[in-house]
Amino acid sequence: MRVLVAGGAGFIGSHLCARLLREGHDVVCVDNFVTGRVANLRELEDLPGFDLCEHDIIQPLPELGHFDEVFHLASPASPPGYQRHPVETMRVNAEGSLALLELATGLGARYLYASTSEAYGDPLEHPQREDYRGNVSSTGPRSMYDEAKRYGEALAMAFLRSRGTHARIVRIFNTYGPHSDPTDGRLVPNFITQALRGEPMTIYADGLQTRSLCYVSDLVEGLLRAMRTPEARGEVVNLGNPEEHTILEFATIIRELTGSSSTFVHTEPAVGDDPQRRQPDIAKAQRILGWAPVVPLREGLLATIDYFRAELGLPGGHPA
Repeated sequence: MRVLVAGGAGFIGSHLCARLLREGHDVVCVDNFVTGRVANLRELEDLPGFDLCEHDIIQPLPELGHFDEVFHLASPASPPGYQRHPVETMRVNAEGSLALLELATGLGARYLYASTSEAYGDPLEHPQREDYRGNVSSTGPRSMYDEAKRYGEALAMAFLRSRGTHARIVRIFNTYGPHSDPTDGRLVPNFITQALRGEPMTIYADGLQTRSLCYVSDLVEGLLRAMRTPEARGEVVNLGNPEEHTILEFATIIRELTGSSSTFVHTEPAVGDDPQRRQPDIAKAQRILGWAPVVPLREGLLATIDYFRAELGLPGGHPA
């Protein structure tokens, strides 16, 4: 097959490109490198079947030929990233979605929109199921991401209902692993880089907020199953790990695995509608896709720590 991955230089997108190439598919990675990283593609750029198109998908797409599958992962995804690029985040999930949906529809290709657990906002339902409509502020400091993703979902469903597009939507919960940007501000990169450097590990408020972390290879498996399972057409599916821990627990585990002597420093709560609890209900993914995460937390964290050692130029690290 021939596959387009928009946002293919990003954390998840680069792993998806690598997996598709290992399966023998031809891959065109489209990225404007606003938050994507050239380093994420260094092991792919010379492989047969891989093409990189540096392009912003809100601009008219160049002629790229036929595709069987179109993955839309093109968006800043970390709070620092989308707060640095608020308008770009809105546009890539609006105009960018429109461009990719029109492409997929015209080609008869399958289309997958990578949405987010942020679509649930600071949830009043726990764990979060796909039929929960969310507790989201349309004007808050995170709205450029939350509302952009909700719009992208609505647009995908409008194309499906009015034009017969082979679309599906996945809501991605917290994901971690190699190729994360050390400066992207999220939980795992923050804690690992601080621990490896022996710096105080920053914990917002009391650290009793919860998250559920999914290793990136599990997430990529879920994306592929969502794209290729006929029953997923027209569905919204949560992809994430339902194993829930507090932020303080994650910090403690990471400090232990790095062998760090870092102290914990509690700061003011995060700005905006930072969710207090986040845990996916994955019953639908299990039922429709036959999918559930398999990588244990400590195993995934050790691989991620090893990657960050190399990124930071510390001994013992091996790029992944």
